[in-house]
Amino acid sequence: MVGYGAPAKGNTLLNYCGVGTELLPFTVDLSPHKQGRYLPGVQIPIYAPQCIFETRPDYVLVLPWNLKDEIRAQMAGIRDWGGRFVVAIPTLTILD
Repeated sequence: MVGYGAPAKGNTLLNYCGVGTELLPFTVDLSPHKQGRYLPGVQIPIYAPQCIFETRPDYVLVLPWNLKDEIRAQMAGIRDWGGRFVVAIPTLTILD
């Protein structure tokens, strides 16, 4: 599993739950200002979205859950290898 997005609310969730690189090795973000940096606290690296297509994870945790539909549309190619999207709020849900 990897993450998509580096919003403050997603970072708060990861810090609260104690999720680090052992569970989420990296996240990606469209903003070049966030790429090459780390999420505060949990120190998860932030890469460009292309990294998801290079690593082909089974699941992508959408951290800006309010934008899940937009992100699923932008990253639709993830489904080509059977990858699926996950949101954690309001409940943990695997999206089709």
